[in-house]
Amino acid sequence: MTETESETAAQPSALFVCVHNAGRSQMAAGFLAHLSGGAVEVRSAGSMPADQINPTAVEAMLEVGIDLRDQRPKILTTEAVKASDVVITMGCGDVCPIFPGKRYEDWKLDDPAGQGIEPVRVIRDQIRDRVLALLDELGVQPVTTA
Repeated sequence: MTETESETAAQPSALFVCVHNAGRSQMAAGFLAHLSGGAVEVRSAGSMPADQINPTAVEAMLEVGIDLRDQRPKILTTEAVKASDVVITMGCGDVCPIFPGKRYEDWKLDDPAGQGIEPVRVIRDQIRDRVLALLDELGVQPVTTA
């Protein structure tokens, strides 16, 4: 195995799950992808995906230089959970399958659905702080502090 293959094999992975995969989980995935500089494999999904990403969440993330406009809500699959080292839920209750040996966290965050930009900025900043803490726990140095 080459050094590059070894690094790839050891790359941590995280899955963010919320009901609609349109706000919190998308913002968290955007932050983790951006702040890890590709050092963490990032997934997001929802138990009942919406038709599109919450436009206010997209706007709030653009304010910090992260573009979610090309993202689409995705359905939560057993495969996504199995393939992830850390599974972070955000208000989706017990719909996430549980597998032994996986690390699970539940982040209690307000739902940005139907909220204006000011409350969504607060949620965005809470998510950024939690993602930075997650990077620290994974031993990954953030490439920037968006």
